[in-house]
Amino acid sequence: MIRRMLLALFVLFSLQVNNSVLAENSQVYKFSVQAPMQTVYPAVYESLEKARFFVVFEPDIGKNMQRFADKWGDTYNKNKLTAIRSMVFCNVWYANAVANLDPDMLALCPLRLSLYEKQGVTFILFARPTVIAGQSKAKEILQELEQEVVKAIQQGIKNRQP
Repeated sequence: MIRRMLLALFVLFSLQVNNSVLAENSQVYKFSVQAPMQTVYPAVYESLEKARFFVVFEPDIGKNMQRFADKWGDTYNKNKLTAIRSMVFCNVWYANAVANLDPDMLALCPLRLSLYEKQGVTFILFARPTVIAGQSKAKEILQELEQEVVKAIQQGIKNRQP
């Protein structure tokens, strides 16, 4: 219990890494970093892996969308995003713990992050598993998992190479 409280305090107070995050009551954590995707993405990837959240799939959504630019015409990339990527990742210990408490919450497995870049700023989006969990028996372990992912994202942002 003390470990979780300390972890929660660390997450709350470690948001001073040249990034911002939406309020905890939001459905999505949103971090922003004044840096291009090419420096943020590998740093977050490495940090997730060090935290034992292994990336299993890396769709380059922006690159795939570019193939449809002519077909979509005026509706293509109206927000002028310069990159859109995603990371699909999993920690099997957490998957097992969640499955033991509420197998229906395996709908969260694997987890994912979405990243996009606009005007030199990279945004990292993480849908909060605890929002989906509601009153699930797995909510407590999902809170811990959520905090660990947020911590890994923040560490990646902090450790990125310019």
